[in-house]
Amino acid sequence: MNAHLPLIADITDPQLTQALQHKLDHKTKPLGSLGRLEQLALRLGQIQGTASPRLEQPQMVVFAGDHGLAARGVSAYPSDVTWQMVENFLAGGAAVSVLARQHGLALTVVDCGVARDIAPREAAPGQPSLLLRKVAPGTNDASQGPAMSVGQCAQALTNGMELVRALPGNALLLGEMGIANTSVASLLLARLCGLSLAECTGAGTGLDAAGIERKRAVLQQALDVNAAATAPLDALAALGGYEVATMVGAVLQAAAERRVILVDGFITSAAVLVASRLQPHVLQRCVFAHRSGERGHQLMLAQMQAEPLLDLGLRLGEGSGAALAWPLLPSACAILREMASFEAAGVSGQTAAA
Repeated sequence: MNAHLPLIADITDPQLTQALQHKLDHKTKPLGSLGRLEQLALRLGQIQGTASPRLEQPQMVVFAGDHGLAARGVSAYPSDVTWQMVENFLAGGAAVSVLARQHGLALTVVDCGVARDIAPREAAPGQPSLLLRKVAPGTNDASQGPAMSVGQCAQALTNGMELVRALPGNALLLGEMGIANTSVASLLLARLCGLSLAECTGAGTGLDAAGIERKRAVLQQALDVNAAATAPLDALAALGGYEVATMVGAVLQAAAERRVILVDGFITSAAVLVASRLQPHVLQRCVFAHRSGERGHQLMLAQMQAEPLLDLGLRLGEGSGAALAWPLLPSACAILREMASFEAAGVSGQTAAA
């Protein structure tokens, strides 16, 4: 594969970790009383390499693409919904558009491989922007052969790396759109983790029981016809989507730059799974926003030893869960930077007898 992937260094720093924990333990509160927020603060300090982390110019990027598998009835919605939702994102009417606007997140939508051409446009200040990085108008049907060629996969990876290099800020929030992309996530989970499709496959956009069985049968065909594609990049090319491959490149680049990566749900986690199989230290830079209602997501999180911030039964995608979890991150940073210690505030600490 021609894409030159960055090397992701180990950022483990025991001395910094000890300093961060000491700082948290001596804030004006009972030990550990801020719960998971303290763990989050510790992770953000480790990613940024400082005891006073700051998040600047956060970027929500929604990667969009279509899938040949959609023609096999693996989704409750037609593939036209992909381009229609892209237009909805740009018009400001989608859930992620609303949440990005609420929380001051710059929103960029990337056409990685939508089947219909999206008209280029100039974004007004503060409005969602569109990047055209289309490799092809949708992937091939993975149940009949590879979804994309090795060269197409490499181009998508390169596109993802280049677009992150051009983005400001130090935090990347992942979102996606693509009818049938829960099928892609299920396939990648099954192939890379050696799990059965029965464990990995759920309702996606809302299939009934018969629809889920039909979906599993189609996905089994995809695994069988691409049986030789077992290495991470081979599996990505054979089973993946252009939006997922572009996201893998984006994750690798963001990790190389030590940006905080806020991961949304099942599909974005699949991109991180692939990236982590290429470069394991990617996971040191990731914060997982939520545990989705999609069947395979819990298994995927377990494979990456990830503990998400929220569990709200979400399964919309788009980056909506990442946007909802986002306010916890600047809050954790602010606690580290601004909350007083017992000594500084003149507050008595815990007594030895307690």
